[in-house]
Amino acid sequence: MLARVTEYDALIVGGGHNALTSAGYLAKAGFKVAVFERREFIGGAVCTQDDIFPGYKVDVGSGVHIMIHLTPVVKDLELEKHGLRYVDMDPIAYQPLEGAGGFGLYRDLEKTCESIAAVSPKDAIAYRAFVKSWDGFADKLFKAFQLPPNPANLARSFVSSVKPDIDMLRGVIQSYGHYIKANFEHPQVRSALAWLAAQSGPAPAEIGSGGFLMWHAVLHKYGAKRAVGGSGALTVAMQKSIEANGGDVFLNAPVARIELENGAARKVILEDGQVFSGRVVISGAHVQTTLLDLVGKDYLPSKLEWKVQHLRVGNGFGLIHRLATSALPEYPGADPAATNGMQLLCPSFDYLEQAFRDYDNGIPSRNPCALGMTFSGLDPSLAPDGKHLVYLWGQYYPYERSDGRIWDKDAELEEGAKLEEVMYKYAPNMHGKIEQRFTQSPLDLEQRIGLRKGNVMHLEMGFDQMFMFRPLPELSGYRTPIPGLYLCGASTHPGGGVFAASGRSAALVAMHDLEGGFYGKAKKWLEGALGRSS
Repeated sequence: MLARVTEYDALIVGGGHNALTSAGYLAKAGFKVAVFERREFIGGAVCTQDDIFPGYKVDVGSGVHIMIHLTPVVKDLELEKHGLRYVDMDPIAYQPLEGAGGFGLYRDLEKTCESIAAVSPKDAIAYRAFVKSWDGFADKLFKAFQLPPNPANLARSFVSSVKPDIDMLRGVIQSYGHYIKANFEHPQVRSALAWLAAQSGPAPAEIGSGGFLMWHAVLHKYGAKRAVGGSGALTVAMQKSIEANGGDVFLNAPVARIELENGAARKVILEDGQVFSGRVVISGAHVQTTLLDLVGKDYLPSKLEWKVQHLRVGNGFGLIHRLATSALPEYPGADPAATNGMQLLCPSFDYLEQAFRDYDNGIPSRNPCALGMTFSGLDPSLAPDGKHLVYLWGQYYPYERSDGRIWDKDAELEEGAKLEEVMYKYAPNMHGKIEQRFTQSPLDLEQRIGLRKGNVMHLEMGFDQMFMFRPLPELSGYRTPIPGLYLCGASTHPGGGVFAASGRSAALVAMHDLEGGFYGKAKKWLEGALGRSS
């Protein structure tokens, strides 16, 4: 690789969607930026490859895009101009019942309540009340997610605009498992709500996890979407936006280290020896990778090094079994549109809790919960004519196993077979319809995408590692103690998921520092992007 320029305003480590968001904002504001992605594909955990199954476009990370649509990122970076298109998922999620029937969580709240009422009229009433009671608070929470998590911003998001509600606050602090059991009674309604909340990682009984249930309220307002051409269509459009604004994106460009000059981050050195200089460095890599590996322990204050080393990364999380098939699942008695949404293949709340207990004991869940995703039904461009893609995300799977097994091909296929059995219970038509298999274990997620220990959220999304505690209080504002070095990505507030909020916030913080408070070339564009004077 021959560098086109070696002197930049900002050097961006990693090509994930948050890193690309930071680069996109800086490039749009007129700064010269360079992005360095170690793989040959852009996108990190928001990436689609055409070399997994010949003729198919296969995601190797995220699939459903929800939270990014609560931000101005798509509009600000003009991603539609660069080819990004979305289709709506409706229902957003669907809970088939073993045997026949089911109910859906639709964009329309009343349609959702009618669907739930078919299995539990009492829970339909409870669900409507739940969504309406959490609606305003959820909007304020997502506003807070889009700002650096300091006390002033949190106060502006909540206290100054919403009369504090002690019951609502209690609902956030308690576990989502307790909230569900206290407010809903039908086994499948409970499991559907719990299984969706569990997608963020915390166990149903974990204190402080109530907010992961509360975000259901936002689904009915903003919906869930799928990027046409695969999840990676988002990051491909981001790359085009960066390049259209004069930025450089380097693929097959693994960073060996971030080099300091006079104590400040000023250079990125690639594994092939190329050196790039910049005024700032923004890393979208895992916080431990950034500080312990790329900067190096010797350049960190000893107390900070110890804290970063002992962050709760967790022991894996999920496993995804990707299938090329000759059919889509058919759920007897269900809405024919069920496959437009996430399919919640979790029979009961107790089943979910037992799956977590297995994981907590260091073994893959003996009876895993599965999240079915069938995007080729919405987007035929993903598969050849008459063929489909079926993804089965399962929880829970430890990275380090207490049974001594390692995540080799045999172990992956063994766990993939369990997920197939879960699917067959709900969609018996899928017997004999699987043509190719590709399983991403926690080890594959680490090796392929750089997710340490296979945690798709980078760090556990526990209450002790959220808001101003993510990843640590002294790192929560995207700046680090090393001048010129900034963090973005799932390691930082607001955490994992296809959100882009941390990438945007990190860019604005870095831009502020570069321009000494926005008195330079970025000021006019930034005011427009923020919709206010800075």
